[in-house]
Amino acid sequence: MAAKKSHWFLNILIVLTVLVCFCAFAAHYKNWLRIEQDKMTILSGIYYHDLKFDELDEVGLVDRIPPMMRLNGFSAFEKGKGVYQEFKDSLTDKKVYVFVDNFEQQKIYLKNKDESQLYLNLKDSLETLELYQLFLEKKELKGKTTSEK
Repeated sequence: MAAKKSHWFLNILIVLTVLVCFCAFAAHYKNWLRIEQDKMTILSGIYYHDLKFDELDEVGLVDRIPPMMRLNGFSAFEKGKGVYQEFKDSLTDKKVYVFVDNFEQQKIYLKNKDESQLYLNLKDSLETLELYQLFLEKKELKGKTTSEK
């Protein structure tokens, strides 16, 4: 009888592929936030955005995001992440960053002084509202410091 050949290389390759897929799923599963004193960093898979609180111009809650053209990113089921462009601004390079964990819930709308926009929500609507309150406080605090100067 011939001895069975072990395919150790293929077994290692299969295990590594499964691990990479699991890591990619975990990275895109939710919006990972790091809030510091003067900025917030949003990480979701390969999409990364730094948001400085002193550059905020508008803060609001919206039920729906406007129709946009996706430059890169994805939307699947209730999630949507990536870089978009509004149809009305197709001649300019104004980008809209979308980090939405649930399209059915309200989204936080942020507009910076450089006219860039961001739509953000979290899987839990209460966490989204707490984050919205944080943005309002940071914007109000910024308004007080600029009026004192």
